[in-house]
Amino acid sequence: MTTIIERPITTSENPPVPIRAVGVRDAIAQSFTMGYRGLLKIRHNPEQLFDVVLQPIIFTLMFTYIFGGALAGSVQDYLPIIIPGILVQTVIVTSVVTGTQLREDMDKGVFDRFRSLPIARISPLAGALLADVVRYLIATVITIVVGVAMGWRPDPLGAVAATLLVIVCSFSVSWIFAFMGTIMRKASAVQGVSMLILFPLTFMSNAFVEPDTMPGWMQTFVKFNPVSHLVSAVRELTNNGHVGVHVLWSLVGAAIIVAIMAPITVTSYMRNA
Repeated sequence: MTTIIERPITTSENPPVPIRAVGVRDAIAQSFTMGYRGLLKIRHNPEQLFDVVLQPIIFTLMFTYIFGGALAGSVQDYLPIIIPGILVQTVIVTSVVTGTQLREDMDKGVFDRFRSLPIARISPLAGALLADVVRYLIATVITIVVGVAMGWRPDPLGAVAATLLVIVCSFSVSWIFAFMGTIMRKASAVQGVSMLILFPLTFMSNAFVEPDTMPGWMQTFVKFNPVSHLVSAVRELTNNGHVGVHVLWSLVGAAIIVAIMAPITVTSYMRNA
């Protein structure tokens, strides 16, 4: 039975509303409901999918045909190298949307209305993160399909495993950008700062070229760059169906990010939303 807690919640426009204690099961159900709300927003505004639909197509075609002959000798030889790199870059960059849309909802007062409802305070945040998993899946599938259409032949089971791995890692990274969305004042600032972080991580990695041609100091950065481990893991899975140490490092890194950023993000969200 739901109980009423006497501590009221107030806003500048709404009268005090009692907060209802919500059980774990109800909180999970409400989070999925909020996730469905995020999917409805995509259905009514399909232009939100332009980045996950067009970006992997444009990047794959552009990088492959521009750099394939110069870096690997031919387009066909470059596909096993570039497709996993594009896959990781596209989905990781897509995770920025979590923070920008969260900031937009907060600016529009959406969360003020949610606070007046008898739902778990965490459910709107959790729902936003869950809805973006669908975006990651769309970006991953489109990248793989484009690669196959160009002649890339991944290991089927390895491609499925790589898809799950990239989605898990991108979900963990989205907690970082969700935190930025709770502390920054504008969605444009969230996007700008996020790109400043992601561009060095994705381009100063082994996603597009072999690190052996880079300066020594950059090779050291690439070696410890978590994006490089994820790209290597995806290459091993898709090209050989091999589960190597890079898969382990990627999962460990994802777990560490969630363990650190999830509590910080939730605390910031509860304080600012």
